[in-house]
Amino acid sequence: MSYIEIRNIFKIFGPDPKSALELAKAGSDKDEILAATGHTVGLHDVSLSIEQGETFVVMGLSGSGKSTLIRHLNRLIDPTAGEVSFGGEDILSMDIPTLNAFRRKRLGMVFQRFGLLPHRNVMDNVAYGLEIQGQPRKTREAAASKWIERVGLAGYETKFPDQLSGGMQQRVGLARALATDPEVLLMDEAFSALDPLIRSDMQDELMKLQTELHKTIVFITHDLDEALKIGDRIAILKDGKLIQVGRPEEIVLHPADDYVQAFTRDVNRGRVLRAKSIMQPITGPDDGMQSTGTRNIAADTRLEDILPLVLQSDDVILVHGHDTTPIGRITKKQVIDALSSETYDSYLAEL
Repeated sequence: MSYIEIRNIFKIFGPDPKSALELAKAGSDKDEILAATGHTVGLHDVSLSIEQGETFVVMGLSGSGKSTLIRHLNRLIDPTAGEVSFGGEDILSMDIPTLNAFRRKRLGMVFQRFGLLPHRNVMDNVAYGLEIQGQPRKTREAAASKWIERVGLAGYETKFPDQLSGGMQQRVGLARALATDPEVLLMDEAFSALDPLIRSDMQDELMKLQTELHKTIVFITHDLDEALKIGDRIAILKDGKLIQVGRPEEIVLHPADDYVQAFTRDVNRGRVLRAKSIMQPITGPDDGMQSTGTRNIAADTRLEDILPLVLQSDDVILVHGHDTTPIGRITKKQVIDALSSETYDSYLAEL
């Protein structure tokens, strides 16, 4: 069983959601239900499994249901129907005291608009969750100091939110969420209010921290480039329905329908796809795939870095894992086929 299990979630907004639920279960879509009942479908039979330690991105346009979904994970809202569990524990059956303890100890939240307390300085903002837990001042300030340094804000402990840039405020929000050592980090459009360069820096910071912490992260975004950059897996929602779930390379190479394909059309595939995404696996020493004189690259090498190598010759390129043992091979044709998109078509046409 995966760590977070979401099973057949329906969320319908309106005075009599049960009446609209029957229409949804019968197959009526969002627009049909709105016209017939005046109710709005937030989520329509969504099921997801999220593994412990992965960065799971939920993306979609405005009104797709992505923020509604994340609010079910901390029970800010309850579903009209369905199940939500963490580590096999049904959170929908929790009473209020148990739910509050669950939120304090096991969940961390990072908000789009930072959510900092304006009358508290950086130190007290970061330590706030620990204060709510009842930790003594010395303990919570020691933990807060560690995380303030980890997110690059050492020296700003006594500054107040209005004295910080947007990127710095979001670093405070991230440090506050991590200070309580939560099992799960919920990030709802956490970087979307930031300028593009600061946003990219925060994405890099999150990825760096995740390589060390291995938290379970559920990240909400409307930006496919952001989803492809940080997500181990991506779920795409439309009108409350789950359209596709997969690794970034699966989303790009095998879009489930025209809606997903429209999202991925202008993606720079060379930056998303890696050697392991397109290689032909080597199954054993005698499968005839190895040859002498080939180049050797790491499995995580981006295709934009592989392209110059394959253009120099028609030799097979061997792919290796964490050691030097070959695990697959790549040919020029495989690279060019994988990069066949508007981004590269003009470039490849000149070869």
